[in-house]
Amino acid sequence: MRRKYLFVGQVSLLLLVITALYFGSHHISSLPSQIHFPDISRPDSASSSKDSNDASYTSSGILSAENITRYVNAISDPKSEDLPRLKCPDIASSSRYDGLKLPSSSPPAEIKYFFAIDLRDSVKLLPRLLGSVVESIRFLGPTNCALSIIEGNSNDGTYDVLQALRPSLDALTTTYYLRSSDIDPKQGDRIAKLAELRNMALQPLLDNAHLYSTETTVVFLNDVAACTEDILELVYQRQQLDADMTCGMDWVYVGRDPTFYDVWVARGMNGDSFFEIPADGNWNSAWNLFWNNEPAQSSMNAHRPFQVFSCWNGAAVFTAKPIVEKVITFRGPREGECKQGEPQLFCKDMWFYGYGKIAVVPSVHLEYSDDRAQQIKDLKGYTSRWTAAEDVPTDDKIEWQRDPPAEVKCIPSYDAQSFRPWNETL
Repeated sequence: MRRKYLFVGQVSLLLLVITALYFGSHHISSLPSQIHFPDISRPDSASSSKDSNDASYTSSGILSAENITRYVNAISDPKSEDLPRLKCPDIASSSRYDGLKLPSSSPPAEIKYFFAIDLRDSVKLLPRLLGSVVESIRFLGPTNCALSIIEGNSNDGTYDVLQALRPSLDALTTTYYLRSSDIDPKQGDRIAKLAELRNMALQPLLDNAHLYSTETTVVFLNDVAACTEDILELVYQRQQLDADMTCGMDWVYVGRDPTFYDVWVARGMNGDSFFEIPADGNWNSAWNLFWNNEPAQSSMNAHRPFQVFSCWNGAAVFTAKPIVEKVITFRGPREGECKQGEPQLFCKDMWFYGYGKIAVVPSVHLEYSDDRAQQIKDLKGYTSRWTAAEDVPTDDKIEWQRDPPAEVKCIPSYDAQSFRPWNETL
């Protein structure tokens, strides 16, 4: 039974925890601009970018060859217990996702699934995150999939593991793009730089246009501890619902109990944030999700998908059509536009160009570390717990609203919140 009370404490505790999460993570795009982070120096990069195909690249020496091998083996083997990670259900026992597979008798004319990830200092998360990605790729058909990773100049050996993973992915005959960038969102325009990093992850869709089409599905993951079933459920629901985008629900522990994380980006079909944050910035109402949006609250409590204006929530699965047609990219706010995160602007542009079928799938729960993700799964349930309880496997339906809310809440800072036209500057 869901707890009725959640003690979150004052925003100072929240900022302390989330500041710690930020260093080495890109999911900080979920926070408003009023939050300032201390400058932590990093060694200068030897070059602005490096490609794993560059034969001159050598290991940084941060991890030993033995440890790199352990990480690669853990990523490649879903049953490996050599390194700690979130425990996940075996997908082999379910036929729910069989319809996502494509015939593997011959190479496809176009790649169907494009996985995109931005990572920085995430080596401990790789066995779970990339282990689930690789297992998803195996399930969907390796030649039907591509994986694009942008590494953010890590100091923990993340790039070494990603580069060492290439032979395993080549053996799977999966298309693999890996690039490292020294773009630092802590310096300058944070949202614009985060948007640039996301666009870099999607760039192969444009550079290799002959491999992709408007039918390609993008699976864009943050640095989350995701199970294979989480990924496949978002892909499945995008297909099942005929959605343009599907998102999960992401959480963070700022105290004893979890709090929905992506509140700065996510907006319901009433234009409001998923929970109320007063002008003093406290999150004491974070337990009361969709307090003023009964349809969304009912669907969430029933673990059934529902339409929203915007979401990201740790993972988003969306149509590649507006990307390959060069209609939409990630971007920062324009002059005169509400200061908001690049995922919310992406959803706003999707609405403008006719891609407003955006849904949250509340059976998918994500967190940003293995230990905390285990707590979330224990508390809120694995995805398969809720999908197994459905009366009919295909009974999730949404009556899509074709028009977005007239106004959407703008939160440039907690003490300056207001509702503004959804399409300002467009």
